[in-house]
Amino acid sequence: MLQRPDQEEYTPFFDTYISQVPEGNYLSFLHSQLDAIVALFSPVSNERGLSRYAPGKWSLKEVLGHMTDTERIMSYRMLRIARGDITNLPGFDQDLFISNTSFDELSIEDLLHDFQTVRQSTFSLIKTISEAAWSRKGVANNNEISARALAYVIAGHAQHHLGVIQNKYV
Repeated sequence: MLQRPDQEEYTPFFDTYISQVPEGNYLSFLHSQLDAIVALFSPVSNERGLSRYAPGKWSLKEVLGHMTDTERIMSYRMLRIARGDITNLPGFDQDLFISNTSFDELSIEDLLHDFQTVRQSTFSLIKTISEAAWSRKGVANNNEISARALAYVIAGHAQHHLGVIQNKYV
């Protein structure tokens, strides 16, 4: 079972996300979280998917697309670090990513399918990481982080946005 990362495995910035992951079986949480995301977005109409809780904020479609993009990036980082790559992996600008997408033109169904596909890929990747590899550290965006911490960031980031959706959009 994947253990919660120690605080020396990541920078304090990631506490926001890692703290969102409950104690217990990480994989079970990741699966139940996928179910919750599907349940939340499946009934959303394409029109409702364009809603924003305030001017200048992302639409529901953009939030889902952002969750998918971020999981892709964090999984890629997790792969590189777990395999022993010590290259400083670049950061990314989430607002630039959103401004250069067409998420609002896609259907909720397509965006949700994309998220599900990426999450399934994350599950597949996790199976290939050995116990020893989880504690390997690398550098992403000039910050040291372990493969294990990135796994928790993936779950915590999605959980963070589920909370934002529940509090601001629903």
